Formats: sequence, structure tokens, C-alpha cells
Amino acid sequence: MHNRLVGVVTGGTKGIGKAVVESLARTGFDVLFCARNEADVQALQNELVAKYADQSFWGVSADLSKPAGRQLFSQALTQNCSQVDLLLNNTGVFLPGGILTEAEGTLEKLVETNIYSAYHITRAVFPLMKESKRAHIFNLCSTASITAYVNGGSYAITKFGLLGMSKVLREELKPHGVKVTAILPGPTKTASWEGTDLPDDRFMQASDVADMLLATYNLSPSAVVEEILMRPLPGDI
Repeated sequence: MHNRLVGVVTGGTKGIGKAVVESLARTGFDVLFCARNEADVQALQNELVAKYADQSFWGVSADLSKPAGRQLFSQALTQNCSQVDLLLNNTGVFLPGGILTEAEGTLEKLVETNIYSAYHITRAVFPLMKESKRAHIFNLCSTASITAYVNGGSYAITKFGLLGMSKVLREELKPHGVKVTAILPGPTKTASWEGTDLPDDRFMQASDVADMLLATYNLSPSAVVEEILMRPLPGDI
């Protein structure tokens, strides 16, 4: 375990999360990841174990919007990892709607999923990052973290909040030598866009975000990229 870097990815079976898990595995990391769907978790773990027999992978089925799910994932962390070098807080959900018109409970659901998950998992992981000489936390924000738009509603509120959390963490963790990076991707071809009739070239690929994350992680110890803003070449949709 001590010979290899260890990455932790939440929401790791689809889209950007899965692209990052696969990228870390290719680079030689041991990886602990989670998602809500047990079948998806098991399928990805089997795939990784078969492909990278010398590395360790732990898939956990957990809903990080719920205290019980966060506790389950935190236990898996402490049981399997003596240190963590990279954390990607990627768990999130998108529900369109307006602040005045969206269904009752939408804000609560999105806050629990998009902010509580990152807040509590960061707190659980940090003690294990103290053992690392290359500790780095990435929070998956959005262009919705900086750009207000109609029909953004509670989603934009939570993504603004996650960017704020990233800025606070950056200040708190400077004395500990832990890097913090907020990633703000625009439209990326993931499950959120299933059913769209827009062409693929209107989107970034999930692998683009994973490549940027890894390039940022691999900078020298004296440099940190605080924010990564990425958009499709033609701009936002």
C-alpha cells in the first residue's frame, strides 16, 4: 500500500468520476470509489481488478447524501487505506428548475448530495492525507459555480456553495501542505445529457476533465492550480 499512491473518488462509476477512476488506475494508483448503484460498483471493480492485477481497488455502494452512506464510506476508508494522496469529491446531482417554481424539497436534496457529501467526506479523508507527501483535494464544481442562469435554481446555489467551500479549504490547508483545486467544467458528455439531440462536438469529453485533473496533480510540490475552468470549444450550451 505504501508503495503506491491512493486515490479516492466519490460518484466513481459514471461520467467524469469514472473517467478519473480509470485514469488513476492507468497511472498506477490504488483506488477507493463509491456510487449508489451496487451493480455499477461491482462491475467497475471487477473490470479494474481484471485489468490491473497488481493494484488494489475497493468499490463501495453508498449514498453520500445520507448520513448512513457517508458513515459506510468513511469506514471503508479507514479499514482499507493507511493514507490517501488524492481525493475527488464528484458526487452530485442536477435537477433543472427555478428557485420560485421548483418542487418543494429540491434545495434540500441538492444540498445534501452536492455539498454535504463533499463536506463530510473531506473531513473523513483529511486525517489519512496527513501521511501523504502529495495530498491533493479536487472538488467538482461547474461553470454554474460562477455563472447564474435561468433554470439553474438550486443546482446553481449548491455549485456556488461548493466553490466557496473549495476556497475556504484552500486557506485552511495551506499550513498542512495539502493542495485544493476546484474544477469548473462546462457541458460534458455524461449521463446528465442523455437524450439530447445536440452533436458530440458541442460537449467536452469526460476524459478531458480527467486529463486536466491528473496534469494538475503532477505539478511540482511548490505549485497549485486553484481553479480549472473548462468549456467546450464553441462555448456553453
